[in-house]
Amino acid sequence: MGKEKRLFKTEERKNRSDVSDFLHQLADKISAGQVLLGRGDEEITLKLSQNLILEVQVEDENKGKKGIQHSLEVEIKWFDNDEQGGSLELK
Repeated sequence: MGKEKRLFKTEERKNRSDVSDFLHQLADKISAGQVLLGRGDEEITLKLSQNLILEVQVEDENKGKKGIQHSLEVEIKWFDNDEQGGSLELK
C-alpha cells in the first residue's frame, strides 16, 4: 500500500445555507472536471478523471458531555485516466 500525503485540509463552522452553497459550487466544478481550492495563500488545483469513486459514510460518535456528534462524509476519489464508473443514486 502507498503512503498517504495530505495536500490540503480545512475545517470550519458554517451555517447550513453556506454549506449548501459551497456544495453546489463544488458540484459545478466537479462537472467541469477541475476544482480549485484555496485558503489564504494556500491553493491547490485538482484535475478530475472522467470517472470517479464516490464514497458516502454516516457516523455517530459519542463526544461525552457534548453529546453525540453526527457526521455525513462524502469522499471523492479517482485514478489518473480511470475509465470505470459506478451507480450510487440520491433518493
